[in-house]
Amino acid sequence: MASIKPIHIFSFLIFLIILNPTANGADNILYGGETLYAGNSLTYKGYTFICQADCNLVLYDNGKPIWASNTGGVSRNCYCPMQEDGNLVVYRPGGTPIWASNTGGAIANYVLILQKDRNVVIYGPAKWATNTNIRGKGVVISRLDANNSTVDPMSGGSVVVAGPAVSNGTSLPANSGVATE
Repeated sequence: MASIKPIHIFSFLIFLIILNPTANGADNILYGGETLYAGNSLTYKGYTFICQADCNLVLYDNGKPIWASNTGGVSRNCYCPMQEDGNLVVYRPGGTPIWASNTGGAIANYVLILQKDRNVVIYGPAKWATNTNIRGKGVVISRLDANNSTVDPMSGGSVVVAGPAVSNGTSLPANSGVATE
């Protein structure tokens, strides 16, 4: 009987991962800067959130529409980016917006998630992070006292807010010159 070499098993596993899109990443998340083009969708079990060719953005539950942007027929082949300002927008091919979530704000890390409870939600800037990211700007935190003055070093009872910089658990003043990228 021929033995199966470990390299063949490894190659087969890689082949299966490539064929299985859910193994490569979540099918239910649209990150800031990513776009749903006409015909593209997010899926989770029986739920589908799709940018249709008729420009209607629709959420389906097992084939039954339960929410829509009501922009069907306005144009053809629209696209729907999750913008880096937190706004989800349906655009005509020429770039004219026809629907928006009206959630735009500061440029940050936003995601749109088709959740397991069937709700589609836009989430914004993180409230806490390990600060171990390797691309782009990370979360920067400082602590303020009751007079909105930077507390240095950090002490208990302070409020954590977005601010100038934190390094190795020590709060740094706004003009510390610490790079946040």
